[in-house]
Amino acid sequence: MSFKNSTATALAAVLAVALAGSGVWAADEAPGANAGTQVKNATSGVNQDRSSKSPPEALFVEKCGMCHRQMGMGTIILARRMDPAVSMLEARRDMPADFVIQAARAGVGNMPRISRGEVSDAQLKVIANYLARHDK
Repeated sequence: MSFKNSTATALAAVLAVALAGSGVWAADEAPGANAGTQVKNATSGVNQDRSSKSPPEALFVEKCGMCHRQMGMGTIILARRMDPAVSMLEARRDMPADFVIQAARAGVGNMPRISRGEVSDAQLKVIANYLARHDK
């Protein structure tokens, strides 16, 4: 038997054993219930509150809510830095409208700047006044 033939035979045998052990030969069989890694989302089945009671709140929800309502990245990051009870912007009482506008246009910390193409000056003013109200 030549070296080439013995090497080819050995490789074929190793491949056959590997394929048999991996279940490739049993293509008609369904994988077991525990096959593979299953990762579940921690917020599975939970929806973000997208409701609003006024046009300014609706604008906030549309433009900012995905990050700054419950389960939003902005809320999660702020909850690490401050009291979680006021990590949602709507719960805060310490944000003047000018601060909101400056934060949105320049960006703050992990928050990227928000361009006029995303939120117009008029829309941002409505949102800033909504967040700055003190009757929360």
